[in-house]
Amino acid sequence: MNEYFGGWYFKSQSKIQTLAVIVAGHIHEGKPSASIQIINDEGAWNIPFAAEEYHVEQDGFTTSVGENKFGEDGLTLSIQTQDFCATGALTFGKLTPVAYDIMGPFRFIPFMECRHAVKSLWHSVDGSVTVNGVEYRFDGDNGYIEGDRGRSFPSEYLWTHCNFGEEGHDSLMLSVANIPFGLFHFTGLLCTIWHGGKEYRLATYLGARTTYIGNNTAVVRQGDEELIVKLIEKKAHPLYAPANGAMTRTIRESASCRAFYRFRKGGKTLFSFVSDRASFEYEYQK
Repeated sequence: MNEYFGGWYFKSQSKIQTLAVIVAGHIHEGKPSASIQIINDEGAWNIPFAAEEYHVEQDGFTTSVGENKFGEDGLTLSIQTQDFCATGALTFGKLTPVAYDIMGPFRFIPFMECRHAVKSLWHSVDGSVTVNGVEYRFDGDNGYIEGDRGRSFPSEYLWTHCNFGEEGHDSLMLSVANIPFGLFHFTGLLCTIWHGGKEYRLATYLGARTTYIGNNTAVVRQGDEELIVKLIEKKAHPLYAPANGAMTRTIRESASCRAFYRFRKGGKTLFSFVSDRASFEYEYQK
């Protein structure tokens, strides 16, 4: 395996603070390495690690990098470099898994450029992490976990996640991407919505299609369902993303920004709102 990456994205959010941590292992030209990236409202940081410090358990999820631990029960950070410090621990409540693999039948297709996973649509978060002297404290607040693995991120894509509802226990994730498939390319999409204790799934393999993508906006339709997402105000910070296993591509994520979401089914609006706590990446050139 000469070119590979695999990682998990842990997002924790209160009404006033957002903290996302990405732990990943990568292989480029046969040379393995690892990294932890941290993004919040103020900025983003990348901390490289030697391959020998990176370990993933047989479950494919529980991960340790040096003294940093990641699992279903929570995470622990202990990072100290010349210009960056992150220490603390977060405890997670019971995870809310998706009904079935977010990739659907696409999980059986070999050699896909990137495979997505959703580990938890929502869970409670308690604890605190201090990043460069700023404490991020969570007390029964909202968490979300997803992952990616493959060779490279898509050349063009939109990704967004948002907790919403009165307590923030509802959750929406949408990913629209340019997917290479042999000699061809197509626009694929994955979406899961946890709303009112029920999961709604929109996906290419279920007949969903993107009827519009552009201007920081996506419109998705599947049967009698329609989802509209729109990035209103960016607060983007640079992150490293994989290109043939090497973390050399720079993308920009707004970990907490203003965005609009509307979901309709059978002519009825199930929700329509503007959030100031949305996470958004828009990597289309239109």
